[in-house]
Amino acid sequence: MRTLRNHSPLLEVPQGRPNLAQEALLRQNIQRQLPSLEVPQIRLKSELTSGKCVICGSQAPHSSRSTGHTMNSKTPLMRSAALLIAASSPAGAAATPASQPAHSALSKVTTMKSLLVYVGGYSRGESKGLYCFKLDLASGILTSLGEEPQSRNPSFLALSPDGRFLYAANEISNYNVERAGSVSAYAIDRATGALTFLNRQSSKGADPCHLVVDAGQKAVLVANYSGGSVAALPIGPDGKLGEATSFIQHHGSSVDTHRQEAPHAHSINMDPANRFALAADLGLDKILTYRFDPASRTLQPADPPCSTIAPGSGPRHLAFHPNGRIAYVINEMTSTITCCSYNPDNGSLAEFQTISTLPEDFSGKSTAAEVQVAPNGRFLYGSNRGHDSIASFKIDPDNGHLSSTGFQPSGGKTPRGFCVDTTGQYLLAANQDSNNIVVFKINQETGQLTPTGQTVEIPAPVCIKMLSMLEGD
Repeated sequence: MRTLRNHSPLLEVPQGRPNLAQEALLRQNIQRQLPSLEVPQIRLKSELTSGKCVICGSQAPHSSRSTGHTMNSKTPLMRSAALLIAASSPAGAAATPASQPAHSALSKVTTMKSLLVYVGGYSRGESKGLYCFKLDLASGILTSLGEEPQSRNPSFLALSPDGRFLYAANEISNYNVERAGSVSAYAIDRATGALTFLNRQSSKGADPCHLVVDAGQKAVLVANYSGGSVAALPIGPDGKLGEATSFIQHHGSSVDTHRQEAPHAHSINMDPANRFALAADLGLDKILTYRFDPASRTLQPADPPCSTIAPGSGPRHLAFHPNGRIAYVINEMTSTITCCSYNPDNGSLAEFQTISTLPEDFSGKSTAAEVQVAPNGRFLYGSNRGHDSIASFKIDPDNGHLSSTGFQPSGGKTPRGFCVDTTGQYLLAANQDSNNIVVFKINQETGQLTPTGQTVEIPAPVCIKMLSMLEGD
């Protein structure tokens, strides 16, 4: 393993605050028992407004009978969960369905038994494009629950924070009469995994390849690869999408005249505070930053408008550490990961390390694809297409630096996408060109991956998303 650039850490852990691993472990333990929550950032109790309920933000006294919670929860789980819920949205409300009061989130503490696994891909030949499975957390067994035949090339998926809706980027370039792709909306039956098609809207640019739902569930943000653009589509109370409220065309090029002759927006992510959207543009070698306005569902260039990645890198995807203070960018063309400290005040990134995703002695052709941080914040994974492996890294709990821990064969060819489950027990790899999904068990102490023996055949899988399944006792 070679470290290409390894500067002094730019991130300092504030005195008296838990380190990265401690914060992430707390988040993971809470989310195992509160699986419906999507919690972007931990805050200290002292950071919350004194006198307000840490769950709903109200100044008025509460009774457990009327609200389902009290001002001063006694148990460590409830106290920690209250802090996390308060940090998960500007209003201090939990990410719960619109029809369900935020106060009831803590009254539905359950232990997850199974996860719904949604797989997106290309609808070519026999492929239907969008599939659903059930993952048993005790055994690691994947069971098919069905398919959705109405979607064209749903190559990337995103789940709404409340778990009620799924959105798919339809990677096409001829939606209706536009030179554009589309985004499809579905309602989720959490008990069966069944999807109900809601509607579809133009992505405003050709070949959308990535999308995300903001934490307040106000909009879907989409990145258009061939179009070299990003757009925001408003979400209605019923989960349906409206016509784009923002469209921003990227401009420019970079050093590789074949791959970087024009902008190619490859992903878009919301930051943990839901204030900024960060778009990785492979064609520009930049992470462009946009300020997100949830009221108008619009994007505006931030100041500074972008963070630059090394020329010729081809930034593809980005993953935040669970504590929200570090972002990891995987670069497709150089098969590297750029580690950056994140400034939540302006959305900018500052690099402190770049490390290869490939072994030192590898001399073949390979490109990097997906990057994810384990829920406990201790490990990071990246996929290599060509080397056909999942690279594993240990995250330094004090400064976020990466150190390689090995390379696990993906069990197939071209692992374009993979997903670590919300409990951190399993990693599922989608091998696009060998038409299979392989299940790996994650060692909780070392982060190492071990094949479970579970493999399912599915045509051209490229994206995996998981969601807790609602099951009876």
